[in-house]
Order: sequence, then C-alpha cells, then structure tokens
Amino acid sequence: MARRSRHRLLLLLLRYLVVALGYHKAYGFSAPKDHQVVTAIEYQEVILACKSPKKTISSRLEWKKLGRSVSFVYYQQALQGDFKDRAEMIDFSIRIKNVTRTDAGKYRCEVSAPSEQGQNLEEDTVTLEVLVAPAVPTCEVPSSALSGTVVELRCQDKEGNPPPEYTWFKDGIPLSENTKLGSQSTNSSYTVNTKSGTLQFNTVSKLDSGEYSCEARNSVGHRRCPGKRMQVDDLNISGIIAAVVVVALVISVCGLGVCYAQRKGYFSKETSFQKSSSASKATTISENDFKHTKSFII
Repeated sequence: MARRSRHRLLLLLLRYLVVALGYHKAYGFSAPKDHQVVTAIEYQEVILACKSPKKTISSRLEWKKLGRSVSFVYYQQALQGDFKDRAEMIDFSIRIKNVTRTDAGKYRCEVSAPSEQGQNLEEDTVTLEVLVAPAVPTCEVPSSALSGTVVELRCQDKEGNPPPEYTWFKDGIPLSENTKLGSQSTNSSYTVNTKSGTLQFNTVSKLDSGEYSCEARNSVGHRRCPGKRMQVDDLNISGIIAAVVVVALVISVCGLGVCYAQRKGYFSKETSFQKSSSASKATTISENDFKHTKSFII
C-alpha cells in the first residue's frame, strides 16, 4: 500500500510538471535578460536599445516607462506623449534626439510574436541616467566682518548630476587645498570643503579682505557665481574706550551737579516754598468753609 501511494504521488508530481511546462510553452514566457544602464548628457541624443529577435510583420512591440505609474512610450506602432516630436524608432530601439533630466528612469520593451508553442513574449529593461551640468551656484558672502571672528562663506548648486565639487576664488585666484586631507583642506587661516561648498575662516583678518567667487564643477560642465567683496576691519578698541570715558565723565558731572545743588540748598528752598504754599492753600480753604457754614446758619 505504501509503495502504491508513493507511485501515485510521483505520478501526480510528473503530471503537474508536464502541465506547467505546457503552460510555459503555450504562453511563451522567457527568462529575464541582463539589465542595461545607459548614460546620456542632457540635451544630447541617446538610444534605448531593445535586445530581442529581428522584427517581423507579426511582431508586436511596446515600450513603457516604469515608476510609481507605468506610462506608454511606444504603443500601437506610434510614439506617445512628448516623444512624438523628439524621438524616432530604429527597429525595436528608441532614439531620443534631445534627452532631458525628466527622461531619467527605468524603461521596458516588450516584444510578443506568435510561435509554434503559442504567443512568445520577450522583455528587456533599460535604465537611463541623465547627466546634468551645474547651474550658476548660489554664493553667500558677507559684505563686512570683524577681525578675529569666525566667518563662513557658502556655495551651493541644486541641479548638477552627479553632484558637483566646489572651488573658491579670492580676487580671481583659486584658494589652495591640501589633497591629502580629502574633501577638507586647511591652512593657517581657513578651511575649504569641496563637497559641501563651505569656506570657513577660523580667525578672519584684514588680509582676508577681497572679492570672493565660487565655481561648481562636475563631469559635464562648470559654472561660477559673480564675485562679491568682503571687507574685514579691526575692532576699534580705542574708540570704544573713548566712548566709555565720555559716558563716565557725563555721569560724573551730573552727579557733582546734583551734590552741589543740595549743598547750596536749592532743593531745600524749593521744599519749604512748596510747604508754605500748601499751608496757605489749606488756610484759605478753611476760611472759605467757615464763611459758607456761617452764611448757611444765618
């Protein structure tokens, strides 16, 4: 009994495999091919190749752009969307004449054709990477600074792909960097970070005054921001001391004047005068009240 059950189980497995293979042949599923990565520079042309058999009359071709939502690029023997005006078909491949950064992404070509085993379907996936030159970077340079303080200049570009590296210039001359320190280079007065685009003066001095500009550069191109002047001035300690002395003298003179007035009795005379005037006012009020009361009784 045990042997018969084993044989039945084996027969069932064999039947399942036969059915699965027949299904595979009937619908023509093919194994995925190697993934392609194509790199192009923005505003130049690129070809997205579909590695599949030669095109026949009965072949059906579709190109799709994958992502959060799948969109047709080539469907029903016609290019779709904005590809109509800037692309053309070369057999199964697409030639984009003017590639833009929005074209970057993953594409898939699907070729189906009838065969003896049924409908044969083949797929090929291509990833398009678009290289973009930097735009004019945004440069932040303070117009003035005090000697001895920490000052940081910033430079940034948001469009370049791959991300650019930055070089700072003072009066048109590039600031030196120490390649042994990688992305950061330091000398006695400043630190340059070529990745983040910062130029930091640890203790800025009057010698650091000048016109500063920054250049963003990657493998595609480079752009530089307009120069901006930074003026570094020493802290005017003598002027601060003189101002403090003047304020102290004014306070002292005012204090001496108050003391002198008290000694001369100016404040006491004024007080006695106020007391006498208030007393006379009180006497006048009392006499008026008495006259009013007397007239009321009569």
